[in-house]
Parts: sequence; C-alpha cells; structure tokens
Amino acid sequence: MKKFTVYQIDAFTKEKFKGNPAGVVINATGLDDAQMLAIARELNNSETAFIFPSDSNDNDGVIRYFTPTVEVPICGHATIAAMYAKAISENLDSCILKIKTKVGVLPFAIHRKDDDYKIEMTQGAIKFEPPFDKKTSQEISTALGLSENQINNDYPIQIVSTGHSKVMIGIHKNEVLNHLKPNFSKLAELSQNIQCNGYYVFTFDSNEKDCLINGRMFAPAIGINEDPVTGNANGPLGAYIVHHNLVNHNGKLFDFKIKQGETMNRTGYMNVKVNIENNNPVMIQIAGDAVIVFKTTITL
Repeated sequence: MKKFTVYQIDAFTKEKFKGNPAGVVINATGLDDAQMLAIARELNNSETAFIFPSDSNDNDGVIRYFTPTVEVPICGHATIAAMYAKAISENLDSCILKIKTKVGVLPFAIHRKDDDYKIEMTQGAIKFEPPFDKKTSQEISTALGLSENQINNDYPIQIVSTGHSKVMIGIHKNEVLNHLKPNFSKLAELSQNIQCNGYYVFTFDSNEKDCLINGRMFAPAIGINEDPVTGNANGPLGAYIVHHNLVNHNGKLFDFKIKQGETMNRTGYMNVKVNIENNNPVMIQIAGDAVIVFKTTITL
C-alpha cells in the first residue's frame, strides 16, 4: 500500500472554481496505466497530470496526462497545475525545469513572486495541416451550429498543433460564440475522419479591452464536450494568427491575452507568446496563474 498525494488545482485563474480544473498526483511512482486512468476518471477533470521522477540526464522529471477516458500526449492547463503543485509542495524558487512529456522534453518556467507562482510553459513543435476542403469545412461548421455568414471566411479552417492538435475556426461575433450549441455526437464522429479531437472556435470580437481573443473549445471524442480554458488550443491559435498575418507585430515577438470559459461560468485568462523568425511562428509559450482547491491522499 502506498499513499499518493493528490491536488485539485484551478489553472488560469486565482479564483477558486474558475478557470480550468486539473488533478495532479505529485508522487506517481508505482501507479500503472489502469490506476492512473481510474484516478483521472474518479477526479473527473478534463485532464489529470501524473508526475514521476527524472528517468534520464536530459530531464528533471516526467509527466503523463490522462482524461477520464484516455491518455493524451500533453495538456496546457494540467501542466500549469502540475508545475504549480510541484512548486508549492517543494517550496521552489524561480527556476526552469526540463520535463519529459509524450511530445518531448520541454522547459517549464516557474516564476516566484510574493510567495506565489506563475507558470510559463513552452509548447512543442508547431505543425500546420493543409486547410480543409469546402465540404469538410462545411461539415465542421454545421456540427458546431454555425451558419456560413457567422464564419470569417478570411480565416481558413485547419488543424494546428503544438503537441496536441486542434481545429481552428474563426467567427465574427462574440455573441454567436456564447450561444453556440454544437452537435457533440457529430463532432466526435468527424474527429475520427479528420484525426483531430478538438475544435477551437475563436473571435477577435472580445468584450474586454485587454483581451485579444475570446474562445470556446470542444473535444467530445475524448470525453470533453467543452473545456474551460485550453492551453493546447490557444498556443496553436497564436501560431495560426501569425502564420496567416491576422495581426501586426514587430517581427520578433507577438504576445496577447485570451479569455475562455465564460459560458461555463469558469472564466479564465491566459497569456500567449509567439516567437517569430522571418514572419513565421517558431516557438509558442503560454503562461497563467493557478490556485489550489484542495489537497488529499489516496492509498492504493
């Protein structure tokens, strides 16, 4: 029998019960895949992160991520939560940790200020798939409940990834965004055809002056009808925005703030940095706050 320390943490917020909740097991050594999946299912967050000790000289630790139904390669909000839990539990100073994930070893920065922390995550390699053809784009739009005049046709519907791919869908109005009623079974069916489980609907029609983007993310194929605040959607979105020249930037760095989760009453905020070379996005970083909701132990 072993005691495992479990945190419930809300990421991308400093207010409990807002942002995106994630489970974190900070001492996961000894758990097998079935046990990790069972813990993730029991906690019933969109993702739970499991932290293991370093397994080689090239990393400071290993993280695996499980939804209630499946393991995923990486997760933005669960990384923020995991690094926050690690920083709190080990009373860390500001540092950069090299953490091994299913998409490679990535640097995660812990910024300590006034006995609290903000976490910055460097995401994986940026990948763009070709824009969808008209028929597939129409199927995606229809499944999301969007009419043709609600979509911004200047923004191609396509898959972008920084480790965990998402479909980007740009629309005109925040009011439309907040009233979307997707067909989740159809989205899940489409995910099998396009080999991508997440759909990120976004708009520049933000209702807050310091936020560039409002968004909503749906991933019913992996058991997440809607995710409150999604690092693996907004990171790729930053790459997409620069790739398609949708904003002005200085040619080196473009950073912006997003708001997500409003319709779920779990509003959270994320900062996204896009490093740029030759007008192309080359590296994505996301940053956010976190807050502990509870800490407990599980004996297995």
